[in-house]
This record gives sequence, C-alpha cells and structure tokens, in this order.
Amino acid sequence: MHPVRVSIPSFRSENNSMEKGYTVFKIDVLMNGRQHSVEKRYSEFHALHKMLKKSIKPPEIPSKHVRNWVPKVLEQRRHGLELYLQAIIMENGVLPKIFLDFLNIRHFPSVPKTESCGKLSHQPVLLFLRDPFLLPSHDTFANVVIEGVVHGVFYPDLQPR
Repeated sequence: MHPVRVSIPSFRSENNSMEKGYTVFKIDVLMNGRQHSVEKRYSEFHALHKMLKKSIKPPEIPSKHVRNWVPKVLEQRRHGLELYLQAIIMENGVLPKIFLDFLNIRHFPSVPKTESCGKLSHQPVLLFLRDPFLLPSHDTFANVVIEGVVHGVFYPDLQPR
C-alpha cells in the first residue's frame, strides 16, 4: 500500500463577477498519519494532466467539457477526479514531483526497494575487524570511538578530555 491516500469528499460552486462560475474540489490528502486538504479547480487538474504526460502515462482524466452544471453531473466529475488521483498513486511506485506539488506535499523521501518489502536495509557507518569489547585493542582510533559512544550515552553532560 502506498503511503499517500487521497479522496475528494466535496466540491462547491464559486461565482465571481470578474469571470463565469467554476467548481472547486476539496482534496483530502493523508500521508504518514497526517492529513491536510487542498482545493483545486478542474483547470488545475487539466494542467497537471498535461504536465504528467511529459514524464508518465497518466490515466484518463474526466472530460473537460460539461454540458450541464447540475449537482448529479458535478458529483460524477468529483468521483472521476478522485479515481484519477488514486490511479496515479496506485500505478506509480515513485510519484512525480509535479504530482506531489499539486497535493502540497513538500517532503516525500523515496523509499529504497528493500524497505518497500518490509525489510530494512542498513549500511555500516564504522566497521571493526574484531569485537573491541572482547579483545583488548591497541588501535587508538577504535578506543576513541568506543569512549565517545560510552561518554555520549552514559555521561552526556561530561566534557571530553
């Protein structure tokens, strides 16, 4: 399951004296347990679709032209746009930056393939050739590291010598 979930629970019509009326869709975005909402017009969905076509093969987007602005038709468009966003998420392991920007997701760390299978991959930061706790060492670097870790864990307020 992808860590991003989207739904479009509602829409509203806007009337402006400067331009003809339009519909605003409320998009709920849930990622890593945090939810936020963004509002987008259909023209923004259409612009997203055009930009996505440059990098991926996006699913079909609901038709741009709507003959009748009755609630039933707008509900069908809302549902179609919701399925459109969900299909992009389901069909792409790594979501395009333009899509994340559209949803106002600012930071989205890419997960290595090994982690996506439920296995964690760790890279060693420091490698010891033998266990420094069992065998005495004359390697001063290993002693410095061990002393630093011990002091950091057990004596965080103690100043180094």
